[in-house]
Amino acid sequence: MRILVANPNTSESVTERLLAVGRSAAAPGTDLVGATAPRGVPYISSRIEAQIGGAVLLETLAERAAGFDAVIVAAFGDPGLGAARELLDIPVVGYAEAAMVTALMLGRRFAVVTFTPAMEPWYQECIEANGLQGRATGVRCLDRAFASIDSVQAEMEDHLVALAGRAIGEDGADVIVLGGAPLAGLAARVRDRVPVPCVDAMVAAVKQAEALVALDPAKPTVGNYRRPAAKPSTGLAPALARRLAEG
Repeated sequence: MRILVANPNTSESVTERLLAVGRSAAAPGTDLVGATAPRGVPYISSRIEAQIGGAVLLETLAERAAGFDAVIVAAFGDPGLGAARELLDIPVVGYAEAAMVTALMLGRRFAVVTFTPAMEPWYQECIEANGLQGRATGVRCLDRAFASIDSVQAEMEDHLVALAGRAIGEDGADVIVLGGAPLAGLAARVRDRVPVPCVDAMVAAVKQAEALVALDPAKPTVGNYRRPAAKPSTGLAPALARRLAEG
């Protein structure tokens, strides 16, 4: 099984972190291949950046997805996820969606804990877009500066653990979802410091992708993710233009 891990952020170091965590969880015979956005922002933290990242993601998938069994949209908030599902005939797993769906199997209500308040409105909308308001206590964000996206996990580990404790004690969360691709791998490190299950979004995405490939679902011809009708375009990346023209 081959899974394309498509990072809509431009941080190659984040892609490498995601691949390392994903490979440690993948089943024997599952091959993870990374693709980092060639342009955009180092890490997506707003609606504007998500729109940009989603558009670049579609170009990447049109160019790179052939020969893969599944795709992971590897950014919390899942930029471009619905469009990617329309574009491709293989399962497309959202990083945030996989984490939240997994959290539903582990407890009654989950909280998303992340490292910057810039992400709160977008992550809250992601919860709502998935219809999970009734199963989520909300989004808890650190309100302190960090030096680098590459080091934010190590810098903020103690603070994130404390924030998870507040989500549990004050909000009633009985599962914690660590939000943000730069936090991949942290759940395993802090599991003994957080008194409820802690979901790593990358691990959840890999296992959900493997499950969907095993289910071998048919591509829908009706409904929300059917392929749109063929249409000409102007000025798009050649691979994406061809895909749209095929219908």
